[in-house]
Amino acid sequence: MSNTAARSRLAIALDTSDLDVAVSLAREVQPSIGIAKVGLQLFSAAGQKAVEQIRELGMDVFLDVKLHDIPNTVYGASRVLGSLGARFLTVHASGGVEMLQAAVSGLDEGARTAGIAAPTVLAVTVLTSDPNASEEVLKQRAEAAVTANCGGVVCAATDLPVIRSVSPTILTVVPGIRPTDTPTHDQARVATPSVAIQSGADILVIGRAVTNADSPAEAAKRISDEVEQAL
Repeated sequence: MSNTAARSRLAIALDTSDLDVAVSLAREVQPSIGIAKVGLQLFSAAGQKAVEQIRELGMDVFLDVKLHDIPNTVYGASRVLGSLGARFLTVHASGGVEMLQAAVSGLDEGARTAGIAAPTVLAVTVLTSDPNASEEVLKQRAEAAVTANCGGVVCAATDLPVIRSVSPTILTVVPGIRPTDTPTHDQARVATPSVAIQSGADILVIGRAVTNADSPAEAAKRISDEVEQAL
């Protein structure tokens, strides 16, 4: 297994409803990628099993379910999700400070009951599929995340200067990563791995550039090498 600093800075998006396929893909890329993103599709299909089996591979789990509801409902859901052993959980920042605080509290309580470390709440600012992300909205949502004591935010690489102006130290997780000469698909605000790292991204989320490659392991290694050089 690679011991490079890049491995802890990369997350693979396991966007499938087949748990066996997801685990096989995670196993293939885990020498180069240390985090696995379990999104709505996979979590809806496999639930807790997805978190457990990915963790057994020695990877951290990024549970990307983007909670957004009234604070009481988010609190209740977060208590359950906090006990599963994920390292990160996404919540929509557009839900406001009270809702974000409910997520932080629920995760803490659920994790404490299970005797494990609480996941880090990642406040999703503006989706990378949205071509428009105004500075005003980004600042408002980043400030909400900071006020609610979220551990990090999810934002596009192009949004990083605004996010850093609000909080220079908050963890930044950046999807919409596309190596040079690869399709952008449905992502509107994208960046190459090296540009994202140089712009201040802490963790990069890699999807189809690896999962659709002829050899996901080789594609993951190339991206890891690019990130290593940019660090």
